[in-house]
Amino acid sequence: MIGNQDNRGLTTLIGDLAQQVTTLLQTESKLLRAEMSESLSKAGAGAVEFLGGAICILAALIVLLQALVIALANAGLGPGWSSLLVGIAVAILGIFLLRSGTASMAPSELTPDRTQDQLKRDARVIKEQIK
Repeated sequence: MIGNQDNRGLTTLIGDLAQQVTTLLQTESKLLRAEMSESLSKAGAGAVEFLGGAICILAALIVLLQALVIALANAGLGPGWSSLLVGIAVAILGIFLLRSGTASMAPSELTPDRTQDQLKRDARVIKEQIK
């Protein structure tokens, strides 16, 4: 009789462990979806604001560059040379900004760090429980 109770107790423990692991994985899956949704929502709102700001700055930049070309032409440099000088300066600045911007863009913003950390902790706890 005692052997039968031990087998049933072990079976119950294994069943409980399997159920708890399943519940844990479902909870972690929900956390992952919520975290990814939050990250994507923030990224989307930021992208819209960024685009609006970029359009305004681009319009202002065009007007300022035209003013600079006119000022250089009025200062004695020919209109063609003024345009060329301003165009080269802006192109160099643009190349620099593109390179530094590309280097600073990191995909880590969309990584679900909290979920990854929680899954690692859960894995440790499960290993400890199995021992």
